[in-house]
Amino acid sequence: MRIKKIIVLAFSYFFLLPIIHAQDQVVPYGLTVNLLSQAEQVYINGYPANTPLEKAVLGRENFQFTEISTPVPFFGWMVPVQGENTHQTAYQLLVASERDFLFKDSADLWDSGKVDKSCSVNVLYSGKQLEPDKVYFWKVKTWNQHGEESDFSQISTFKTAKKLTDYATDRYPIQKQDEYPVKINRIGEMRHFADFGKAAFGRIRVNLYSDTGTDSIIIHLGETEKNGAVNRSPGASIRYSQYKIGLDRGWKTYVIAIRPDKRNTGPQAVLMPEYIGEVTPFRYCEVENYKHLLQEKDLIRETVFYPFNDFDSYFHSSDTILNQVWDISKYSIKATSFLGIYVDGDRERIPYEADALINQLSHYGVARDYSMARYSHEYLIRKPTWPTEWHLQSVLIAWEDYMYTGNTLSLAHFYEDLQAKTLVALSDENGFISTRTGKVTPEVLQSVHFNGEMRDIVDWPHTGILGLEKEEGGETDGFVFTDINTVVNAFHYRTLVLMAQIAETLGKTDDQKFYKERATKLKQSFNKYLFDNKRGVYIDGIGTDHASLHANMFPLAFGLVPEKQIDSVLNFIRSRGMACSVYGSQFLLDAIYNANDAGYGLQLLTSTGERSWYNMVRVGSTITLEAWDNKYKPNQDWNHAWGAAPANLIPRKLMGIEPLEPGFRKIRIKPQPGSLKSAEIKHPTIRGDVTMSFNNNPGQSFRLEVDIPANTTADISLPFYSRSQTTRINGQPVKYRRDGNFSVIENIGSGKWVFVVEH
Repeated sequence: MRIKKIIVLAFSYFFLLPIIHAQDQVVPYGLTVNLLSQAEQVYINGYPANTPLEKAVLGRENFQFTEISTPVPFFGWMVPVQGENTHQTAYQLLVASERDFLFKDSADLWDSGKVDKSCSVNVLYSGKQLEPDKVYFWKVKTWNQHGEESDFSQISTFKTAKKLTDYATDRYPIQKQDEYPVKINRIGEMRHFADFGKAAFGRIRVNLYSDTGTDSIIIHLGETEKNGAVNRSPGASIRYSQYKIGLDRGWKTYVIAIRPDKRNTGPQAVLMPEYIGEVTPFRYCEVENYKHLLQEKDLIRETVFYPFNDFDSYFHSSDTILNQVWDISKYSIKATSFLGIYVDGDRERIPYEADALINQLSHYGVARDYSMARYSHEYLIRKPTWPTEWHLQSVLIAWEDYMYTGNTLSLAHFYEDLQAKTLVALSDENGFISTRTGKVTPEVLQSVHFNGEMRDIVDWPHTGILGLEKEEGGETDGFVFTDINTVVNAFHYRTLVLMAQIAETLGKTDDQKFYKERATKLKQSFNKYLFDNKRGVYIDGIGTDHASLHANMFPLAFGLVPEKQIDSVLNFIRSRGMACSVYGSQFLLDAIYNANDAGYGLQLLTSTGERSWYNMVRVGSTITLEAWDNKYKPNQDWNHAWGAAPANLIPRKLMGIEPLEPGFRKIRIKPQPGSLKSAEIKHPTIRGDVTMSFNNNPGQSFRLEVDIPANTTADISLPFYSRSQTTRINGQPVKYRRDGNFSVIENIGSGKWVFVVEH
């Protein structure tokens, strides 16, 4: 039997996968293909084309073509679901220099033949040598476990760069999109006020008329409004700017060239590409001294962002606060992608590792794209920032890249750099590391590509002076800085655990043993010297008895807390509330959900207090803030994606969708709803979408509906009520394994499933 209607999504060394998975089709994800709908509409880098490549190559205006920089690309596709438990058993891949070869089901560059393997991602090219600056074509077909053979997919394309290199992470060009105001009010005889609904990075284009050619108008752009007009003095780093235009006679179109800001165009800043030009974040536009009636189509915001498919993900629940938190967090990932690399917002436009980790996880949660995260990570390996913990975070970012993509190339290429980023060179006889004991030598700094002073940070912002023994105020919960810093060493432990796994993945047995032994030693020392048994909490470091939120949430997030101590540590964490920054909240919520405290997790996600994500909505922002409120960071940005942690916390922790094996070969689905009555989600993965919904009657019943993509399996965790509960799958009783408060059903294959637990 032949599988019909198969579409394959191709990709190469480049990780952009924004493709809608049409039902009953294998969908190829592609470097040049940006979107496939169920009607098989093809887009190239966001531009629709009847033939996917020709229109671009033949001179489409303003077209920016993505190019592959490596002569050995890799390919992937989404296997169609053909009933329950569908998995691929073989594939055949064809690559050709001309489309005509593929029309005849032949190939002049590579015909893999029938390959009896299940891999549908990260399939390396093994054909004739590819040439630079050339367009190539490919397609694939698959076989499933029933012996059913698919048709060949539609033909996909990719283009090589003018110069090829052994390793590079390529990106899409930045995109522009015209957007119109959601409303325009005439607020005076000569003034109009326009609201675009949400803030975005871009510039303004206006169509204006002058009778005489002697008129001049003033354009005001801003992120906030005051009394029905653009706020001229918004404070902090909230953006406001104005521009004066002299009008020519008749109807003319004027594009406002945004003035560069010296605060975010300095030596360390990432600059806007020339083909885009300078941008500024704004939601509101006011036109002053214009006497004619301004129509909606006369004001256009040229919005700039990295290619983003809004339909890759969705989330909706019975809690309206949680829905608003999701909406602002998801949109923030799109809006702040204007540079094609993760930066700290608009004030500096500098990449930081702390931003990159939260951006990465959140981007994975809302869009099927992996290129921007990987590029940002590799940029920061060579251009790191000063905080000790943020050097360590490079190892965490590398591991998440591997788990979400299944691709080892970046791990292998930067392996020695990642080893240095563990900072094991700073360790003492107990396994602790410190930047304050004279071990940060020029050789250590050179190994991590940093030229400066490495200092511990714990959280941000600080209101004291860095280097003091105790930081008063700020977002560190009174953390006391000592030579042996609990937070720094919690991060160090996590890097050792992950480096052991990275070494194992790459077949480096001796290194795996080394890092595993170092992790074991540090964990023993950590709990011996940093845990206060009398109080049941971790102290901030050796030499102080002060215990902060941070000294406890990081060990809990990173698996350092012994099982018997989890309750006391968790009780202390609850007592401190949200005594951390929006950056710290990522690790606080990770810790809470890792300890299975779903109730407290939901309480923080849906809080309406001043230190909450809802407060960002309440103060009027449509992009997440750099801090909980202006009072906590007087110069904060209103466009900072590290405040968008719920974009990953909701899918990863509340809904519980995470990769158990690299590239989502196996998925964990472990919803932790707490008191949330119902929710539904669509979560993109490299193998296809996971869709799920639940109805929750706490303590009584739980119903979970889930659709699992082909070529994967999943472990499903449901509530455990009692031994007398009934547990069913698609209406039939099913055996489960108890794991604490969860009923775990293992190795569920692809397809649609309904699970019900009743007390």
